[in-house]
Amino acid sequence: PALVFRTNMIYIESIIKKYFKMYNSFELIQRLKKENYNITVHQHDALFTVQDSKKLRGNIEGAHSKNLFLKNKKNKFFLLTCEEADKIDLKRISKSLELGNTSFAREEYLNKYLKIKPGSVSPFALLNDEDGQVDFYLEQTLYESKFVNFHPLINTSTITIETKMFIQFMIENNKKTHIFSSAEEKILKTYGK
Repeated sequence: PALVFRTNMIYIESIIKKYFKMYNSFELIQRLKKENYNITVHQHDALFTVQDSKKLRGNIEGAHSKNLFLKNKKNKFFLLTCEEADKIDLKRISKSLELGNTSFAREEYLNKYLKIKPGSVSPFALLNDEDGQVDFYLEQTLYESKFVNFHPLINTSTITIETKMFIQFMIENNKKTHIFSSAEEKILKTYGK
């Protein structure tokens, strides 16, 4: 009976992992390397804010991001990823992108949909959004950069990846990516389904 129980538990665990895959930092980095995305991984102290990042990250090539995890009153969720120096008027950008009346989503939703902690928000966390509940918007400044930097689901590392490879990765993982201009206040193009 104990062997049958253990065998059943292993089987159930394999089903859960197959259908409810949740990535962690190590798995994400290994996958990006295995699939030849030519990333560079930088280790550093925990970064919680853009100010922390500027002080502690050192000299890392490429554009750096800030990520806004938002929710509207109709319980729709959005991840806006902007260049770290961008000044985002949440009310204006929400209106121009037709997101509705948005505010920052609570930590419980961050955990529920992206399965990460505050300070670790990045587009890579969308891999954990199995049901596509979070719409992704990437600001034009980052899109036009040769390299972009994002946390790999944890804020003690940063991944540098060529922007065109990042877009390709998102498309291959069925993550629709809206490129938007905060200056022009509109969506410029959309990748993915």
